[in-house]
Amino acid sequence: MNTKRNYNKEIEDTTDHKYAYSFDLDVMHGYMIKSFEPFLRKGNLLELGSFKGDFTKRLLPYFDDITCVEASDEAIEIAQGKIGTKVIFIHSLFETVTLTNKYDNIILTHVLEHLDDPVALLKRINDEWLADDGRLFLVCPNANAPSRQIAVKMGLITHNSAVTQAEVDHGHRITYTFDTLERDAKQAGLNVVHRSGVFFKALANFQWDRLLETDIISPEYLDGCYQLGQQYPDLCSSIFLLCKKRI
Repeated sequence: MNTKRNYNKEIEDTTDHKYAYSFDLDVMHGYMIKSFEPFLRKGNLLELGSFKGDFTKRLLPYFDDITCVEASDEAIEIAQGKIGTKVIFIHSLFETVTLTNKYDNIILTHVLEHLDDPVALLKRINDEWLADDGRLFLVCPNANAPSRQIAVKMGLITHNSAVTQAEVDHGHRITYTFDTLERDAKQAGLNVVHRSGVFFKALANFQWDRLLETDIISPEYLDGCYQLGQQYPDLCSSIFLLCKKRI
């Protein structure tokens, strides 16, 4: 394992920032699945970066054959406690893991921005792991989300794609926009066949968490934010690229 990074430490909450908010787990995960559903293929699935298994659990109704690669052994232990033996968990770095299968679906959600060499991983996906007709579901936080643009206007961050100290503490290396994410995907050899956004977002995660504890936000309002995000993908919480293997 890489001794330069402590992956168990990176997933810990800090005094002023959570690694995963209720907004991520209870709202964004569901809408990511909704965004993925029209494109999911029958067959097997590889999830790169399963964290504590919350998103993995949402994939169980769609696949009988799921493999997850995760760098944090503590996260895997928690995920296995939630899921049991339904999923194969592999404790390894993406850079060094050996996978002998090809996968019909590969999911990489809110992971690429953590990597020291994101293009290298995308190239492994294209060259080694993605089946000829397989699909990569690539999702990253969006630098141009209104919540970040408002933070710039407030002087809290210097520019939309800035990496804050709290994000650095959680292992972030970059904050992607559509153009930079597509740049890395193409540089790795992947074909980008669909682009979309997931959930229009004008509030920070901690603000959403507070609102979700009240009756101010209804399910209909959340659906409205999701639908508005389809109309304005560059103003979404996350950006989504669907990629295919370049043969």
